[in-house]
Amino acid sequence: MYKARYYKVDGKKGKARALPDVLFDGVVNEGVMHQAVKAYLANQRQGTAAAKTRSEVSGGNSKPWRQKGTGRARQGSTRAVQWEGGGRAFPPIPHSWRQQIPRKVKALARRSALNDRAENDRVVLVDMPSLEKPRTRELTGFLGAMEMAGKVLLLTDGKNENLYLSARNLPDVTVRPFGHESVYDVLWAHTIVIERSAVEKLGEAAADDTAKAPPKAKAASKAKAASKTKAAAGKAKAAGEDEAAGKDEAEEPAEGTESEEDGDA
Repeated sequence: MYKARYYKVDGKKGKARALPDVLFDGVVNEGVMHQAVKAYLANQRQGTAAAKTRSEVSGGNSKPWRQKGTGRARQGSTRAVQWEGGGRAFPPIPHSWRQQIPRKVKALARRSALNDRAENDRVVLVDMPSLEKPRTRELTGFLGAMEMAGKVLLLTDGKNENLYLSARNLPDVTVRPFGHESVYDVLWAHTIVIERSAVEKLGEAAADDTAKAPPKAKAASKAKAASKTKAAAGKAKAAGEDEAAGKDEAEEPAEGTESEEDGDA
């Protein structure tokens, strides 16, 4: 189980808190993280780059000079790719660069990124200051009190508009609601600052799921046992039928032998 540093709302350090195992399970899959980051960056591309081929450029309808007798190389159009003002040989064509990855793979990549930061003691739990209106100075003072160096990713408990606006003009600070951060956001930041209430809600939800799981498990085990019993009964019935059929087949030659003996007599 990973532990994270904890800071109070005034920036003072408190006792380290345990991170929930449902998210911070220690799994770090670098291949999946690479796949998620590639897909994220590809999805940022607009795909609007375009240029014209020689068939799309206007002009160049007539041959610039006759084929032979001029001493120059033969040319068929002034809009060929070697001419100034001509078309492009292999121009970019507008298309979508969008990539999609499975939901479970995306979740694994997110857990891997958070586990990587937690493993290197780069996850911090805090009580976020309540801002009545956007105040960049208050946010920088709060981060300075915690001595946060490098790029910082702030994960809030739900949407926090004032905090987002306060960090909007800070190039090294990004604000996201907890659960809506991408793998790229996590790997971009040097330190992940998570609001304590968001992590506590995640732990409570995991505990509720665990408490509800045993009845389902019992029902599943009962159904499995019933199916096994039914299968065993079916096998026993089939074995009994086979045995009865074998006895009948064994009795038929005996009757034939008796009839032959009667005939001989």
